Amino acid sequence: MSGYPLPEPPSYGRATLAELLPAVAHHLAGDRLEASDPFGLPPARAYVLLLVDGLGWRQLNRHLSSLAYFPYLIGDGRPISAAVPSTTAVSLTTLGTGLPPGEHGIVGYSFRSAPGQGVLNALQWGSDDPVPEEFQPHPTWFERLNDVGVRASSVGRALFADSGLTRAGLRGAHYVAIPDHAGARERIDRVLAATSGPGPAFVYLYEGDLDHTGHGHGVDSPAWRGVLERIDADLSALRDALPADTCVLVTGDHGMVDVPARDHIIIEDDERLATGIDMIAGEGRFRQLYSAEPAAVVERWRAVLGERAWVCTREEGIAAGWFGPEVTERVRGRLGDVLVAMRAGGAVMTRTHPGELGLVGQHGSLTSEEMQVPLLIDEGWDS
Repeated sequence: MSGYPLPEPPSYGRATLAELLPAVAHHLAGDRLEASDPFGLPPARAYVLLLVDGLGWRQLNRHLSSLAYFPYLIGDGRPISAAVPSTTAVSLTTLGTGLPPGEHGIVGYSFRSAPGQGVLNALQWGSDDPVPEEFQPHPTWFERLNDVGVRASSVGRALFADSGLTRAGLRGAHYVAIPDHAGARERIDRVLAATSGPGPAFVYLYEGDLDHTGHGHGVDSPAWRGVLERIDADLSALRDALPADTCVLVTGDHGMVDVPARDHIIIEDDERLATGIDMIAGEGRFRQLYSAEPAAVVERWRAVLGERAWVCTREEGIAAGWFGPEVTERVRGRLGDVLVAMRAGGAVMTRTHPGELGLVGQHGSLTSEEMQVPLLIDEGWDS
């Protein structure tokens, strides 16, 4: 293989999002489920997991000075890894199933649903797309927990209750819908109700505003910092409201880097990049290209992008372990024939998706800025 050496894969099986719900299940279900805890979580009657979309470990550490509660957690916190690519659909399905993407099959923001088929957008599942429960057939940890008598709930916007991504990767939870206009107090009340005893309980809480703001304004913007400060205050209020036998966990699904428009690489503006491409999927920081001539495409793209990107074939990405120790035959055909992951700044954009050209904050690649997410723990007993 020519080009730059490919980066190390995530530490699947040891310290990724895939191990988090099994760790919780280890404490809540005991020997009723086969699960282990590589993180050493404290025992608790109930666990509340807040996933902050777009919260990377490195970004959080850079902004601690303006926060009140996160600095209290960060000392005992640690970075864990998102899956590849570092994007929401992949991370949430990895979290929900406890599996790497090579097994669960949600392999990008968008990707080919099967050889000979079109591109599936995993965040905007349409009526003509595959049935989510069949496309991702593995049981989720919400299903597993509820099956053995541990109440597992999800608190989120009504919009997400029956979405394709929820049905594929997060199904089986008792879904507690909150209105879009709900304030912190209403969200806290819903979480309190879902964790009420005396039995074991798990509650998953999703927060999406930080990612949305990062895409629109960037992770170094006053707007992004303002949203992070609001989340910090809301999380502190939630902790104060929860009983001492409830452990609060905080994580993210990916980090983010700012990509100014001057660092965009437009596929259609360079014939060497556009030649031989049948379909373009993924996102600017991690493109998946479908082609009948992948070796030639890889050669041309490496010549154009040079040190700015890791460019490899599907087989090379699989061999590098990016998608986990196993990539099933069902999943293999969904991955791009050519994979393009950005090494530093920049993003590979396409005019076929003009809305993406306005994104400031982006993610998807294997840099530490994008891959490392926090695992923060407040065990509660000393609160």
